[in-house]
Amino acid sequence: MRGLAVAVLLVSTPPAVAFAEMTPEPVALLQGLDKITARVSKFEAPVGEAVHFGTLSIRVRDCEKNPPEEPPESAAFVEVDEMRPGEKATKRLFSGWMFASSPALSALEHPVYDVGLLDCKAASGSPRTTSGNSARKEAR
Repeated sequence: MRGLAVAVLLVSTPPAVAFAEMTPEPVALLQGLDKITARVSKFEAPVGEAVHFGTLSIRVRDCEKNPPEEPPESAAFVEVDEMRPGEKATKRLFSGWMFASSPALSALEHPVYDVGLLDCKAASGSPRTTSGNSARKEAR
């Protein structure tokens, strides 16, 4: 009886999975769709800076990517505001995490524009960081 209880416990306990820490990257690669003209545009959005796509103002607050030894995934915290011509106030349309592998999970809902995350990457011309962020951990 005791052997049966141990066997049930071993089968029902999920294995411990160790996940590597995501690496912060300074630039998000976004894709925008203008539904009126059916034009697709890819553009870079540096973290902390506002970029414009049509009447939208897009600010990426954080962009992180899995290390190369993990399954590919990029995630970015994005804020999207709309600036309509003739109006001084902006309207917040979206604030949340976007995932490159699951664009429909948290999508911007707008009648004219679609915006999605494609990737998080190093700034153009900068050297590629090693997997993980050991340099950042030591600085803390």
